[in-house]
Amino acid sequence: MDTIASLFSFITTPVSWVIVQFHSLYGMIFGPDTGWAWGLSIVSLVVLIRICLIPLFVKQIKSTRNMQVLQPKMKAIQERYKNDKQRQSEEMMKLYKETGTNPLSSCLPILAQSPFFFALYHVLSSIASGKTIGVIDQGLLDSARQAHIFGAPLAAKFMDSSEKVASLNATLTDVRVVTAIMIVMMSASQFYTQRQLMTKNVDLTVKTPYMQQQKMLMYIFPVIFAVTGVNFPVGVLVYWLTTNVWTMGQQMYVINQNPTPGSKAQDQYLQRLLKNITAHSEVRSRRKRSIVQAIVAKGPDRNDNERKFVTSLAKAGLAAQPDGTVIKSDTAAAEAESGGAGRRQQPKRQSKAQRQAAAAQAGTDRPDQPNDSEAAGAPAKTSLQKGEPQDTKSKPAGKPAAGSARQAKSGQRKGQQRPKHPSKK
Repeated sequence: MDTIASLFSFITTPVSWVIVQFHSLYGMIFGPDTGWAWGLSIVSLVVLIRICLIPLFVKQIKSTRNMQVLQPKMKAIQERYKNDKQRQSEEMMKLYKETGTNPLSSCLPILAQSPFFFALYHVLSSIASGKTIGVIDQGLLDSARQAHIFGAPLAAKFMDSSEKVASLNATLTDVRVVTAIMIVMMSASQFYTQRQLMTKNVDLTVKTPYMQQQKMLMYIFPVIFAVTGVNFPVGVLVYWLTTNVWTMGQQMYVINQNPTPGSKAQDQYLQRLLKNITAHSEVRSRRKRSIVQAIVAKGPDRNDNERKFVTSLAKAGLAAQPDGTVIKSDTAAAEAESGGAGRRQQPKRQSKAQRQAAAAQAGTDRPDQPNDSEAAGAPAKTSLQKGEPQDTKSKPAGKPAAGSARQAKSGQRKGQQRPKHPSKK
């Protein structure tokens, strides 16, 4: 690890200078040799770095969402050119170029933060070894070696021997308890950040391999932190825990204020936006107007969350406009209320048993197979006699109908006959 950290020695001087500047500030409040002064200096270094990385984080969000949208197309290209890897790569690069997507953008914040992480590790390792580095002279070195966080020196590690820990004026139990708690917190914060990304900020209507990869990372990253954390000094654990907490808070803000379209977080955001709009009958901020404007511009391409939002606005008597504002509209409310009533009801599909029962019932009602009511003398209504009024009065049993004799003589079937064609008369 020291060899890897030495590769970033060019940045150790700027990192050590920033830590010293923050230490001089917090030293006036908590004392120059306290763990609070040195610990808060490391926390402030993290905050400063993460503020500088916000533009890269925004680019990472856009790239991640573009990758989610492109996953179905990428899968289609892989299936189409599965036997031609070169053509497959060319089509992938063409797709990235057309959509303006860079697959490496999602890794930019981590790559940009790595030099600072290894530089801080190199600084703390030099402090543990009693060597000056960067702008940290011998006086600052002695002060840093005396600084403890809850009894654990900044330069101590979980795997250090009791003799090395004793040289830093601490006990092995204190060091291992503090480092173990920090490693657990570091892994838990990483797991929670990834979990809220998967459960709230992913479009569940699109099943892609990207989702499976993210789900695997949700379990792999905490394990990596737990395994490698035992070799990190306490100061590096403070750095990494702080950056994980920052990432978690930053992710929560993005999910609440700029969720992924089609996700559970977008549904919750639009519900909050709907309550705000209906309470004031207007869209009260420029950012919210831009969101409503984007939803209106989608037209029929809206997802389920956006369609529900527009319908709920209409039921409240409000109509969203192309410029992102809303106006009162009784027509929209009436259409929303009657939208489902005017739809034609489709006949319910019958089961096989119901169709067989209906066919059997129709067979028993045929005039050439009289049922029980016909055997008792009651008139039966045939399928050819629908719509014609039947004589409900019973006729004398000994007096047959006028046409019955003719039908019996001609051998024709009882009941109303279909008129013959004029050419056959």
